[in-house]
Amino acid sequence: MRFVLLTALAGFAAAQQPKPVDDATLKRAQAASKEWLTYGRDYAETHYSPLRQINDSNVSRLGLAWSWDTEASAGGMEATPLISNGVMYGTLSWSVVFAVDARTGKFKWKWDPEIPRNASGPRFCCGPVNRGVALYRGKVYSGTLDGKLVALDAETGKVAWQAQTTDPNEDYSITGAPRIVKGNVIIGNGGAEYAARGFVSAYDAETGKLAWRFYTVPGDPSKPFEHAELAAAAKTWKGEWWKMGGGGTVWDGMAYDPDADLLYIGTGNGGPWDQHVRSPGGGDNLYLSSILALRPDNGKMVWYYQTTPGDTWDYTAVQPLLLADLTMNGRQRKVIMQAPKNGFFYVLDRITGELLSADPYAKQINWAKGIDLKTGRPIENPEARFPDGPALVSPGPGGAHNWHPMSFNPATGLVYIPGQESSFTYVRDPKFTFEKNRRAMPWNTGVDFSAAFRPPATTAGPGAAPPPPPPGGFLVAMDPVAHKERWRITLRTGFNGGTMTTAGNLVFQGTTDGHFFAYSADKGEKLWEVQIAPGLATPVTYQLDGKQYVAILGGRGNTQAPSKLFAFELDGKP
Repeated sequence: MRFVLLTALAGFAAAQQPKPVDDATLKRAQAASKEWLTYGRDYAETHYSPLRQINDSNVSRLGLAWSWDTEASAGGMEATPLISNGVMYGTLSWSVVFAVDARTGKFKWKWDPEIPRNASGPRFCCGPVNRGVALYRGKVYSGTLDGKLVALDAETGKVAWQAQTTDPNEDYSITGAPRIVKGNVIIGNGGAEYAARGFVSAYDAETGKLAWRFYTVPGDPSKPFEHAELAAAAKTWKGEWWKMGGGGTVWDGMAYDPDADLLYIGTGNGGPWDQHVRSPGGGDNLYLSSILALRPDNGKMVWYYQTTPGDTWDYTAVQPLLLADLTMNGRQRKVIMQAPKNGFFYVLDRITGELLSADPYAKQINWAKGIDLKTGRPIENPEARFPDGPALVSPGPGGAHNWHPMSFNPATGLVYIPGQESSFTYVRDPKFTFEKNRRAMPWNTGVDFSAAFRPPATTAGPGAAPPPPPPGGFLVAMDPVAHKERWRITLRTGFNGGTMTTAGNLVFQGTTDGHFFAYSADKGEKLWEVQIAPGLATPVTYQLDGKQYVAILGGRGNTQAPSKLFAFELDGKP
């Protein structure tokens, strides 16, 4: 009897042990409904949850379950929190990592890399932000503004190992969330405006040892190329681009298909922006503004697709990547989808890289008339390259979509894109001189930013220069099979937060002015709204003890808008 009792107690204790986040767990994350284990909730980066306790019939009853004052330093909140074994992990401004109890918001630990908040610190283009962490085998992984990859103990927050992923003497920074693929931590970086040469790296999750590195643009052609793909890329560049870095940084979007064993990454803009400076004489400048499919074991490239050949507008293709299986033209296709900055929504075969469709998701696009599906190339307006003077181009460098995650709901078949209308007057800077380690504005763009405030002499379209489109954010539901939008919401602010969708027929999104919304996923009807904190990031949902929660980070980490983490539940506090 005693043996039976001890055996039963041992079994109970084993059942109570925290479930490890390992390779098998990550592979089945799409079906695991109660947690949020990786940035997009699953390897396909769908930002979709099968939870339905909170749904379109009761979401109006949402109220506050708890909130936590992060006490973050000044800087935007962009992180998507992760939830595992009842603990929520995330990042704040200045690469600070935190852990709190996901039931109550009770503080567990915080780790601060203590990056200098002054002129002696790292240079970065767009604020001391960070978009999140990765979880794997009892560790929390995060990148820092000074280019480090750190592994922390998930229970204590103590450092297990650190790796300097970039040259500390160069102007690289990390703001994106790492991903875990087959025991490696995948991490990119930013810094194209500071003479950076783009690359993505894989580090052993247990030891921090570099496994492989893939450079996205070729270096000095007088030296051996690091991998064979760069020899082909070098033929698409002119001049002495390598002296200016070239750009192509991998600072955000990634996805992984475990069945095809392909890792997908998006690459950034050219550095400097103006191709006339960067690559005089033109060329496609591979692999800028591209989607790349790599083998996760060694980084070898399988295929690529370039969304903006010869980029000269800061039209990155690092925006979130999303995988799905769709029936297109009567045929089952494994697809990868992206809405990069340039304003077109792309659907490609993710096994071969074949372009299947490219439809505008922004209303104001004049740099190109469309995408030729036979060649895969944009049908450019020649004036958009501002060859003879200022040109008013839409979208502007902020893009029609930026880092904010889009999401996919398999029940509706719709992709929810958080975007914005924008324009910018591009003109070459006649006084531009390249300067490495440039400390202040203007960056190494080759573009005269002051021209943005002067009426343009030419336009990217025929006829007189049109008035710029009114800036403003939008949320659009795109049907990738029918090649059209199903519904669109015009927002009150120019920029907005990322989206999350659920089996409860809901889409959640926050905005920069602090409004948090829930819409019906099928029709886009507003079902719930609350104002909480400006600068909302991307929501997540999870379930503990039979109760579903929706959580989101917001605030700007200063006295006017303190940063907080909010969790909502049905019939919570007003």
